[in-house]
Amino acid sequence: MATDKALPSGGLQRAATGFKMTDRSVMRIRSVRHPMKKVRSSAVGKPGGAKANASGTAGKAPVKARVNAPARTGAKVRVKTPAPTGAPAEPQHAGPSDSAPRAATKTSKKTATPNKTSASKTSGNSDHKRATRRAAILDAALDEFSARGFEATRLDDVARRAGIAKGTIYLYFRDKETLFQELVRALLVPMIGGIEAMAAVEMPAYELAKRFVDLFVNEIYGTRRQDIVRLMIAEGRRFPKLAEFYYREVLARIMEAMRAALKRAATHGGVPEALIEFPQLIAAPGLIAIVWGGLFERFAPLDVRKMLTAHVELLFAPERAARP
Repeated sequence: MATDKALPSGGLQRAATGFKMTDRSVMRIRSVRHPMKKVRSSAVGKPGGAKANASGTAGKAPVKARVNAPARTGAKVRVKTPAPTGAPAEPQHAGPSDSAPRAATKTSKKTATPNKTSASKTSGNSDHKRATRRAAILDAALDEFSARGFEATRLDDVARRAGIAKGTIYLYFRDKETLFQELVRALLVPMIGGIEAMAAVEMPAYELAKRFVDLFVNEIYGTRRQDIVRLMIAEGRRFPKLAEFYYREVLARIMEAMRAALKRAATHGGVPEALIEFPQLIAAPGLIAIVWGGLFERFAPLDVRKMLTAHVELLFAPERAARP
């Protein structure tokens, strides 16, 4: 071959020493002597390869052009064309697989939106639970105070009866004295408001006294309120702060309301002057009934309503007899 005759002496020496010449070695040697042959050889079987290498110079590595392979025959090519600026994009009809994530996104947005109704319900349930627990503590305290007295009652006993931990009581009441004061306010103060409203109505003193008898029998003696009155009679002397609180919150308000009503009724006559000065005379039989009921009821039951009515008749009998 002509190419073999043109080999340099170094190449012949390597061939002579047993160096194996491969086809790639021969092509490299030929490309050095004939650059155009290299262009033709590299272009064989590569579309567009001749144009890509024609602009190259001799001695430079060939530039390999990357050509995307054509799509297979029958394959569907999906091309998304961007909508022009300002024009609305064409709606894409998504299949079931595409619509599922969108529905999930809408659901998650609705879930993330804070629900004011549920928050108010939660707050209402919390307030109701707190009020229920407070009432349970007061009921347990009344039972313990009535059975043991104020001094012997422990907050541990109150908590055990209420079914709560001892530390929970301190979330509602500071100490045992505060617990007793709140018990008085919860049970007696609302009833005192009824007495004040009744005393503000214009009526004869005799009718006022009879209404007071009905209120005492129905709202005090016939309920657990009598236990608080009995407790104050027994413990008030040893606990002057409790006695002062009870007088200020309960007795003073009742006496003031009764005195004002008796003075107003006295303008029409029929009211003993001593009764205006000492309105305690109307309430005195009620205290006797409470003491009697706690000590001697099992030996001699007492008709409290009948006794108080007889007392009112005795108080107003002279004035009623003097009327024409």
